[in-house]
Amino acid sequence: MRLLLIVNPAASSMTPRRRVKIQRELGHHHRLEVAETTSRGHATRLARAAARDGVEVVVVAGGDGTLNEAADGLAGTETALAPLPAGSTNVFARSIGMSNRIDPAIEELLASIEARAFRRVGLGNGNGRHFLFHLGAGFDAEVIEQVERHHRLKRHLAHPMFAVAAFTTFFRGYDREHAQYSVEVNDGEAVGDGFFTIVSNATPYAFFGPRPLRVSRAAGLEHKLALTMFRRLKPGVLIPAVVSSMARGRYIQRQRDIVQRGDIDRLTLTALHGPFPWQVDGDYLGEVERLEITYVPDALTLVMP
Repeated sequence: MRLLLIVNPAASSMTPRRRVKIQRELGHHHRLEVAETTSRGHATRLARAAARDGVEVVVVAGGDGTLNEAADGLAGTETALAPLPAGSTNVFARSIGMSNRIDPAIEELLASIEARAFRRVGLGNGNGRHFLFHLGAGFDAEVIEQVERHHRLKRHLAHPMFAVAAFTTFFRGYDREHAQYSVEVNDGEAVGDGFFTIVSNATPYAFFGPRPLRVSRAAGLEHKLALTMFRRLKPGVLIPAVVSSMARGRYIQRQRDIVQRGDIDRLTLTALHGPFPWQVDGDYLGEVERLEITYVPDALTLVMP
């Protein structure tokens, strides 16, 4: 089988030795081509070109950001996407059941390709950018932007950095008095105004160390999009919600200041007081005044462990 291996050399778990091992193992069993990312958006271009050239599987050795870019390039094609966990968190690879360490993940990937364990799934799309597991608008996007300012430290201290950035953003810089946008779903149903919105295409939303953070029971690759929106952003709402997401999520379901919807085809977020930040799959994308989010069925082939 013809494979393209896309390597992000800056990924937190990627070393020259690991890269050599990945290339040796994949190349021993398949016709392998290798490309290294050099800039933001490069993985999208590499994946798109591979699909045009008839490559059957694009393997991504990187984190969730590189994987997202490759998925964006492969959306709507027949070329399959396969993650190898080389980032700091590897949310999507872990969410589909892949090991969080490179060595066993390589074995799992080879076995899946041999068994042709491919699955066609839907994706989310926000303003033209596809996402695998979630889109965030408001608070979490601001936290990610803070973390990306110190991307060199993120390579080694990702989880502590996210915790510190969330704390400082919440208590020092984020406007918790005025909602940032209004939200409508499907055929124009008004959901309300929000400070922090998560649109899930899969679950979990993230991992904190070994613990998955599950925010919606309606989320999953077998479903359409799921919405979780915070009407208020106060310690008495956000902190219990984070704790709940590490357990069964009952607090999130019952809290009146948190709105949840499932089976969503379309959402629109419209700014109330100026542009608001957004991100997809942990990749900060800047600020916008309007977000058009849609569910795209039958969009991508995944190699499943």
